[in-house]
Amino acid sequence: MNDIPGTEQSPPAAVDGLYFDGRSSRQHRVTLSVREQTAVLTGDVQRQCALSELRVSERFSRASRKVTFPDGAYLEVADTAAFNALLDTTGHRESPVARAQQHWRAALIALAATIVLLVLAYLYLLPAVSAFVANRLPPSIERRIGASALGFLDQHVFEPSQLPPARQDALVKRFTALQLPPGPVSSYRILFRKSRIGANALTLPSGEIILTDELVNLLDNDEAVMGVLAHEMGHVQKRHLMQRAIQGSVIGATVTVLFGDVSTLAANLSTLMLDMHYSRDAEREADDYAIATFKANGIPLSQLAYVFQKLGARGGTGPVPFLASHPAGSERIAHILNSR
Repeated sequence: MNDIPGTEQSPPAAVDGLYFDGRSSRQHRVTLSVREQTAVLTGDVQRQCALSELRVSERFSRASRKVTFPDGAYLEVADTAAFNALLDTTGHRESPVARAQQHWRAALIALAATIVLLVLAYLYLLPAVSAFVANRLPPSIERRIGASALGFLDQHVFEPSQLPPARQDALVKRFTALQLPPGPVSSYRILFRKSRIGANALTLPSGEIILTDELVNLLDNDEAVMGVLAHEMGHVQKRHLMQRAIQGSVIGATVTVLFGDVSTLAANLSTLMLDMHYSRDAEREADDYAIATFKANGIPLSQLAYVFQKLGARGGTGPVPFLASHPAGSERIAHILNSR
């Protein structure tokens, strides 16, 4: 243990402190001394206890030291310099963590190591775990989440579709006739809605693919609409929505633990910023699924690129669906056309 500055004189034989019995708030003035590896209290309370049975609080520059007895009683010593000097005479050693906290270099190294571990966990462990969990959730849970989400959207965002039923059926039949990429196909259902947020398409965790009237009318091209549906089907197959929900929950909880519950807004903002990386990756995977679908059915990839050309020409797809976390339209168009 490091020497305490200004304590070159002989260590004190005893130090004064306040004793609490752990059952009431009453304080007792006592003197602590050490005799043959035994702590001895004298004064308002007479007590002895083997040093090996005591717990000593960590050393901080301006905090009292606390000695806890086996039955929950404890002693507080305000004169930390005198207590530390007395403690040194007993051969007591702080834990490695406590010793490291006394040295700024060790503390910085520990902080850097913690940051590196958190970054690696975020980049590699979190997506792997969330994908593992999402792929093993019972379908009943996904259905409940999807039903709740659809009810909220129908109440606050969507209105009944005004597309003729025959038009809706034609689009659904055309998509169901497509050959999808190899592998088991997840359960899905295509729904049409009129939207208050403009041209849009989205997928719910339960497999519902929602296509808005505004998007169908904007594209005015059935093959382009198939591209949108194939893209959303990629989200269904990869269970991106459930993965993002799990990731968001974990990130939100981690932010709260690390930074405290500052406010709901701050926690939500932190979660959104950290989750952008996963959103971009999910969009790329969904684009690749759509590309594979078009190739399997001999549909020109230019029709898929046309979707992003139309959306880019109108300045995006509204205030909600395609945030800055998504790959840029020009980047996606280039990726699609280069996949021929």
